[in-house]
Amino acid sequence: MFTGIIESVGRVAGAGAASRAGEGAGRSLRLEVELGPLAEGLTVGASVAVNGVCLTVAELRGTAALFDVVPETWRRSTLGELRVNDTVNLERSLRIGDRLDGHFVQGHVEGVGVVNRVDRAGGEWKLWIDAGPDLMAAIIPKGAIAVDGTSLTVVDVHERRFSVALVPTTLARTVLGRRQPGDRVNIETDLLARLLIRRLDALTGGGPVAAGSSGLSLEKLQAGGYMP
Repeated sequence: MFTGIIESVGRVAGAGAASRAGEGAGRSLRLEVELGPLAEGLTVGASVAVNGVCLTVAELRGTAALFDVVPETWRRSTLGELRVNDTVNLERSLRIGDRLDGHFVQGHVEGVGVVNRVDRAGGEWKLWIDAGPDLMAAIIPKGAIAVDGTSLTVVDVHERRFSVALVPTTLARTVLGRRQPGDRVNIETDLLARLLIRRLDALTGGGPVAAGSSGLSLEKLQAGGYMP
């Protein structure tokens, strides 16, 4: 479990990251990331979120960590598109007693969105991201969302697009300040929203929610009296 509060920006160091998504079907691939000071106290078997994807440390080489990434993860995330020297958001797993400054993030990326445009006004940037219906079903205004592992608040929601606001601290401490139109980003919707939709689908006869099959929307939830 993570919070979506990025601790550090790391650098891809291993050649394994050059493999394209979909290659090596049936076997895991290696991703090597230079963690810098974040490696202190880290052990083999520990969990680290890399651009929002929960990975397990398989090997440590000084301040670099090697991760085994299964084909399903390459397919559902942008990890297979990384190249040596690319920068990535890093967060170690949540410990009992830690502050929860973001929101509960599992590190289970559900899919990939595409940056549509970046609006800049004063010290704030607004990132507009296109996403498929399977993701949009659980994205609601003022709800939480993790983009490349960063805990953010949803601002606007349209049929196939949503926006998030990036404050100066987020721009300075994460990779999101470098995102441009056309860039692909990892998306994990809010766990509580997903659980609510699954439960309401069951209560209203829709059955368990499969990815992309939810018949519920924000408007339907409100019309049914489930939301103010």
